[in-house]
Order: sequence, then C-alpha cells, then structure tokens
Amino acid sequence: MANSPREWTDGSTVRLDRQDPYLRLQSVTIYVRDLEQSLSFYLDQLGFQLVFDARIQPNRRFVTVAPPDGTANLTLVVPDPGSEQAKLIGRPIPVTFVTEDVIAKYREWTNRGVRFQFAPRLKRLKYEVHVRTPQSADPQASSAEHSPIWGGVFTRFKDLDGNSFSLVSFDEVTHAVEAQRRALAERLEFERRAVQELEIAKQVQARLFPQTLPPLKTLEYAGLCIQARKVGGDYYDFLDLGQERLGFVIGDISGKGIAAALLMANLQASVRSQCAIALDQLQRLMCSVNQLFCDNTPDGAFATFFFAEYDDRSGRLRYANCGHLPALLLRSDKTVERLEATATVLGIFKDWDCEIGECQLHCGDTLALYTDGITESYSSADEQFGEERLIEALQRHCGSSSQAALSSVVEEVQRFSPHEQHDDITLIIAKHCGDDAGSRSQLSFFEGTQPAEGRPGRPA
Repeated sequence: MANSPREWTDGSTVRLDRQDPYLRLQSVTIYVRDLEQSLSFYLDQLGFQLVFDARIQPNRRFVTVAPPDGTANLTLVVPDPGSEQAKLIGRPIPVTFVTEDVIAKYREWTNRGVRFQFAPRLKRLKYEVHVRTPQSADPQASSAEHSPIWGGVFTRFKDLDGNSFSLVSFDEVTHAVEAQRRALAERLEFERRAVQELEIAKQVQARLFPQTLPPLKTLEYAGLCIQARKVGGDYYDFLDLGQERLGFVIGDISGKGIAAALLMANLQASVRSQCAIALDQLQRLMCSVNQLFCDNTPDGAFATFFFAEYDDRSGRLRYANCGHLPALLLRSDKTVERLEATATVLGIFKDWDCEIGECQLHCGDTLALYTDGITESYSSADEQFGEERLIEALQRHCGSSSQAALSSVVEEVQRFSPHEQHDDITLIIAKHCGDDAGSRSQLSFFEGTQPAEGRPGRPA
C-alpha cells in the first residue's frame, strides 16, 4: 500500500495519496413489494438508518438504508410486476450481517416482531488464518496462525417480503469490537484531558496579563487581549518601574496556540525579571531580554516587541520598537506620528542592538499600541482593516476614556471581520489627560474589565 490508512467516522479508511484509490462496497439491492412497509420494517424493527430517499423518475423511488455501524447499504427497490427482478422477492439473500452478540440481537429483534427461521446456533471449527504483521515495513508481509479455533453463532431472519438474511457473530469480531471500544475510550479520555489542560492553560495565561493598573497623574490607559484560540502568543503588560514611571509592553510571538503561549510566558518572565534596569539603561534592558529569549527558545522562534517607558512627571516617552508595528501617536491637533522600528525582532540574533526613540506627550494626545490581529483582520470581501481605519476609529473616539475607546475600536474591528477570528487581537490605548488622569484610569479599568474575553480581572 502507498501509506497507512486513516479511518473515517463510518469505519472505512482513506489513504493520504491517490496511488491506492479509495474503494468500498456501497450497496446491495433488495427487491420488495411495498416500499413504505419495507422501509418501516428496516427502520423501526431492525433499527437501521435512512441514508437516501429520492425519486429518480416520476414513478420510481430510490431508498437506501444501512445498519447503524456499517459501511455497506441496502437499496430497497420495487420491481415492475412480472419482471425477472420481481421473481427474486422472497428468496434467500446472500447478505450476512455480523454483530458482536447474536443472542442479544435475536432477543431484541424478536421482541420487535422480526421472524427468525431458527434459534441461534453455535459452530466451531479449526482453520488457518493469515494476518498482516502490523510492525512489518513490507505491506504484503503476513504471518500464519496455525489451527486456531473459530467460534461463531449464526441464525437467519426474514423481512416482510420473505427475503431472508444471515445474522452471525465471530469470536474475532467480538474481540475486535472490544479493542475498538477500549481504543475509543482511551482517545476520548485523552481528548477530555487535553481540553481540561487547555482550560487550565487559559486560566494561567489570563493571570499573566496585567491584574492592576499602576496609577499615573497625567495618563489614563487600558489594555485588552482577545485570543483567537484558548491560548495565544500576543502579550501586553503595564510595569511599575518606580520613580513615577510606567512601562508599556506589547509583543507578538511567532506561531499560535500552546507553543506560542509558552514562548509568550517566557518573554514575559524575561521582561519582568529585567525591567528594573529600564529606568537608566533602556537599551541594556532590550539587549538583555533579547539574549534571554534567544537562550530559552528554539531556533526559528521570534517575537516582535514594543517597550515604552513613560515619565509621569515630564510626559516624556522613551521607546524601543523591535520589529513591531509602529505605535500611533495621535496629537490633539489631529496629526499622527508613527513610532517606527528602532531594532529588529527578538530571538533571532544574539549579536543584537537597538536604538532608543523618544517623544513628548501633551494633554489631549493619544497613544495606541496594537498587534496585527487589529490591522490584518479581513472583511467578507477579503479586505484588511488596516492602519488607516484604525486611525479613523481612534479619532472618532478621542473624546472617550481609554477604556471606552478601546472597547469601541475592538467592536469596530469585530464588525468589520464578522467571521471566525484567526489571530489574537491586542490593543493598548493611553491618553494624556492632565493631573487627574490616575483616578479615571483606575475607574475605567475596573468598570470595563471582562475576564471571560481575555481582559484582566478585578484584583482580589
């Protein structure tokens, strides 16, 4: 065979390539006198499922039924009176149904009015069976089990038209069904544990996002991360650096899911462990974070990263943009400044350095940090939300609090891209509002938090 098969939900198998085309038994034709009565027999008395029911001609109906666990179907046909097919009604049908327990089916169907020709009988004989060796690299390789004892129970039953079928069970089938049950139970347990562990990972990661907002006199701010999956690789943080200074952090880890979440936690730990040196040596902080990220992550992993240190006394903002999208600084006069990259991404180069940018925030200015989950959200027409729409949205909500503006912008992105979210959406908005900004920032933070959607929860 070309490669190992993959099992479908109906028990059949399909291979990954077309060298060995998929093939299975589709249906066996059963001739009946009354289609409605026969359909009721197979569905109600035997417990079969209706697979297909359609008219292929004005006076001809096409009906197919199947046993609950089978891949082959029975097609019920009413032949023309006097035809050769009509003579086949009421004869033994060379169709055998196999079950793991003939006795149980015999009792069940007898209670439903199914006619059996005789009670189930036991048959045993010796035979030689060849089975394919599972570990063999040669798909044609086989091994022989000499003279095993074959055990089986069999009987025959009739439908309403007298068509008779065999019903059998084999020891091998019973053992195989039990093995499949065990495998299914193990798979379901594995999936249950995976879901449980993913939920725990989600809760743990939620605690990595800011749980409190360090108060500032001149700036009120808010942040939000909505993950596309249970966990993700976007990261944002607010760091109290002391001496009335605050660190704004946003990052985007390469990849998605659990792997990205682990790298995100690694990056957060690196930043928080080193942030004490940000006050006087921001460049050294960035180099140290990059070194730790390189040392603790596999080859090929990287992160875009933006770190800004805000001085609440002077309104000065120093920043390092490591390959991240440019932060947007909307001035009170409606002009826009982009805080472009000052270094390459983290995690790829150990011999790495960055420059430090600087700007001044004034009353009425708005700073927005975001990931590509905002600007690269696609509409139904395959159009990106883009930076211009983000700027327009920020300008529309410039009179609102940071928390209200953040919620409104994210809602606009979600309306623009109503289909399934494919990337994490992360946004920070900070507004310079004068000396009483701190109390407004804390109030809007607590009023707007929604832990279930990835927002930080209320501190205990």
